[in-house]
Amino acid sequence: PLARFPSRIPGSPTVPLTHSRIPALAPPAAAFYLPGLAPVNFCEAGKEKPECKFTFNKKETCKSVCTKTYDTTKPEDKQKLDFLKKSMLLNYQHHWIVDNMPVTWCYDVEDGQRFCNPGFPIGCYITEDGRPKDACVINSEFHEKDTFYIFNHVDIKIYYHVVENEALGARLVAAKLEPKSYKHTHADNPDCSGVPMDISNKASGEVKIAYTYSVTFQEEKSIRWASRWDYILESMPHTHIQWFSIMNSLVIVLFLSGMVAMIMLRTLHKDIARYNQMDSTEDAQEEFGWKLVHGDIFRPPRKGMLLSVFLGSGTQILIMTFVTLFFACLGFLSPANRGALMTCAVVLWVLLGTPAGYVAARFYKSFGGEKWKTNVLLTSFLCPGIVFADFFIMNLILWGEGSSAAIPFGTLVAILALWFCISVPLTFIGAYFGFKKNAIEHPVRTNQIPRQIPEQSFYTKPLPGIIMGGILPFGCIFIQLFFILNSIWSHQMYYMFGFLFLVFIILVITCSEATILLCYFHLCAEDYHWQWRSFLTSGFTAVYFLIYAIHYFFSKLQITGTASTILYFGYTMIMVLIFFLFTGTIGFFACFWFVTKIYSVVKVD
Repeated sequence: PLARFPSRIPGSPTVPLTHSRIPALAPPAAAFYLPGLAPVNFCEAGKEKPECKFTFNKKETCKSVCTKTYDTTKPEDKQKLDFLKKSMLLNYQHHWIVDNMPVTWCYDVEDGQRFCNPGFPIGCYITEDGRPKDACVINSEFHEKDTFYIFNHVDIKIYYHVVENEALGARLVAAKLEPKSYKHTHADNPDCSGVPMDISNKASGEVKIAYTYSVTFQEEKSIRWASRWDYILESMPHTHIQWFSIMNSLVIVLFLSGMVAMIMLRTLHKDIARYNQMDSTEDAQEEFGWKLVHGDIFRPPRKGMLLSVFLGSGTQILIMTFVTLFFACLGFLSPANRGALMTCAVVLWVLLGTPAGYVAARFYKSFGGEKWKTNVLLTSFLCPGIVFADFFIMNLILWGEGSSAAIPFGTLVAILALWFCISVPLTFIGAYFGFKKNAIEHPVRTNQIPRQIPEQSFYTKPLPGIIMGGILPFGCIFIQLFFILNSIWSHQMYYMFGFLFLVFIILVITCSEATILLCYFHLCAEDYHWQWRSFLTSGFTAVYFLIYAIHYFFSKLQITGTASTILYFGYTMIMVLIFFLFTGTIGFFACFWFVTKIYSVVKVD
C-alpha cells in the first residue's frame, strides 16, 4: 500500500469548500491507505463499502470503487447533485498525494511545452451555446450543449526507481494520472469504454455515476529519488516573469539609492560642512532646515509604549522571516517537506521572544517610559493575541462548516502551550536585559521647551508623505505577491524561494531608502516628529497589500458563500498585520540610524 487519499464522494458527508479551487468534495477514483489506517469509505453510510488497495507492481484495470445514485425527485439528492454541478462549473480540483508527492495531470500547452498540474478537475461544462469550458477542451466527444461531464475514471501511472544494494527495494519517483469520463453500462462489471458520462443541466429522474480506476507501474531508471520533483517544477513557465519582477525591483532600488546617495554626498555633506564652519550665533540664526530641530529630534514620541511594542514584535517577525527564507533557499524547506515552511516559521517565532522583549524594552526606556511591566505584557500578548484571536475565529467557522481544514483542538492547545510556556518567558528575559541596560545615548540633548513646527506644505504633511512612502516598496513586491496568493488560494505550487529571498532583500533596502528620503525632506521642513512617521511610511505598504488582496479576491477567485468570504479576509488580515509590523520596523530602524548619524557629526553648542 502506498498512500491514503482523504477525499469523499459527493453525496456522502462532504467537506465544505473554503474557496473556488479547493477540492472538498472530490470524488475519488481509488482509496489508498497506509498499514494501520482504516480504508477511506466513499459510498453512503449503511451500504456496502468496497475496499480498494494498491499493491506495488500489481496492475489493475478498470476496477470499480462504488456507484453513487442521485434521485432528482428527492430534494436532498437534487441538492447534492446541484452542488456537484456547481463544483464542476467553478472548476474545483482534486489534490491527491502518494508518498508525499502530488499526483499530477500532465498535458501539452502552447509552444510545445508540457505542463504538469498537481491537481485535476472534478468535471467540466459545455455552455448553452456549445462552448467547452476548462477541461472540456481535452475531448472532442464532449459536445452536448448545456451539459456537465464528470471525470469518473482515472488512469494512474506510478513510476518507480529500483534501489540497488538497499533493503528498501524501490522508490516512487513520479505519480501521474489522466482523468477520463465513461458512462458505464454495467456498474458491477465496468469495461471503461463507450460514451462519456454526461449529466444534462435539465436532467430529471435517477442519475447513476460509477467511479472506477486503473493503475499501472513503470520502472524509470533515469529519475533519481532526489530529483523526483524536477519534472513538476520545470513545467511551470513563470521563471521569465520572476526575472522581470527582479529587474523591475532593482530599477526602483537603483533609483532610490541614487537619490539617497545624492542627498548624503552632496546636500548633507555641504550642510554639515557649513554648519561646522559657523562661528557666530548670528550665522546660526540665518540657517534653517534640519539643523534647527537638533534640540527636539530625539524628543519622545506620543504613544511611545505602543510604538515600542510594535518595534519588538516587528523585530521578531523580521528575524523569523529572514531565517525561514534563508533555510528555504538552502533547500531545507522544499515543497517535498509538506508543512515544513509553516512549522519552521512558528518555531522560530516562539524562540525569538527574547529579541522582541529586548528591543521593546530598550526603545521604551529611551522614550522615557517607566511602566516596564505593562510594556513587557503588551509585547508578549498584544500582536500575538490579535493574530491568535483572528485565527481562532477562522477555525471556529471551519469547525462550524465541518471542514477537514479545521485545526484540531489538541493542536490549538499545543500552540497556546508554545506561546505561554516558551515565547512569553523568553520575552520577559529579553525585556529584563533591555531594561537593565542604560537608555540609548543620543548625540544631541533634547530641549525642555518643544520647538514650534512651522506651517507645512501639502507634500510635507504627515498623511501625503505616508501614502507616497508605501508605493515604491509595494512596486517591488506586487508580482511576487501574485504568485504567493496563487499558491495559498489557488493551490499553485510555490517553490521559487531564491527569487523570494532576493525580493525580501530588495524590500528591506527599498523600505529603508524611501523612509530615509522622506524623513530628510520632513526634517528640512523643520518637522521633527519622525518616529511614528517613519514606522507608518514603510508600514503603509501593508495597506497597498490589502487593496491588492481585495482586487485579487474579486478578479481571480470565484468565492461564494459568507463563510468562505470571511475566511479569505480573516486570513488576509493576519498577513496584513504581520506585513505592517515587518515593514514598519524596517522603516523605523533605517530612519533611527539616519537621524543618529547626521546629528552625531554636527557641532552643537
